[in-house]
Amino acid sequence: RGISREPGSRWTEPGCQSCTCQGGQVLCDTVSCSVPCSHPLPAPAGGCCPTCTGCLHEGVARAEGDVFSPSDGNCTVCVCLAGNVSCLSPECPPGSCPSPSLADCCSCTPEKCNFRGRTYAPGARFSLDGDDCTTCVCQGGEVECSFTPCPVLDCPQHQRQLGPGQCCSTCRDPPAPAG
Repeated sequence: RGISREPGSRWTEPGCQSCTCQGGQVLCDTVSCSVPCSHPLPAPAGGCCPTCTGCLHEGVARAEGDVFSPSDGNCTVCVCLAGNVSCLSPECPPGSCPSPSLADCCSCTPEKCNFRGRTYAPGARFSLDGDDCTTCVCQGGEVECSFTPCPVLDCPQHQRQLGPGQCCSTCRDPPAPAG
C-alpha cells in the first residue's frame, strides 16, 4: 500500500488484520482474541479485541466495580468485576411470606387461617358470631379480632336498649308526657 516495511516487521491493518513482512511479501491474518472474561466490553475505537476493563450486561456497559440490579431483578444484585458479572439473589425461606420487606423480593404463598373449624383466605374479614360486634381478619396465618367500640350514650341506664343482632345499646325515646 505504498509503505515500505522492514523484513520481519509486524503491524495491524484496519479490519483487525495482523500483518508481517516475510521474504518481500506481506502476509496478513485476522487477529485472534483471547478474552478471559464472561461479559467483556466491545473493543475500544481503533482496537480489535474486547476488553475486560468493565462489563457489558443486557446491552448496558458497566464500569469495573459497578453494583446494579438486572432489569428482571426481583431483588437480585449484581457486580461487575474484571469483565465478569456475578449476581446474588436474596435467601428466601420456603413456603409462607416472611417480613413484608422480604415479601417484595421473595415469591411466597400467604398463609390461610383455620379458625373455629373454618378456613379463611389471607386478608379475609369476617364477623365472629355473625353479628357486627367483632371484626376478624386473617393475616399471616393468624386471626386477629377486634371489638366494635360503642358510642357513649347520653341517657340514663333505664332508657337504654339492646336490639337483636346489635352490639351497642341505643337510647330509647322517653315516654311522651301525659297531659
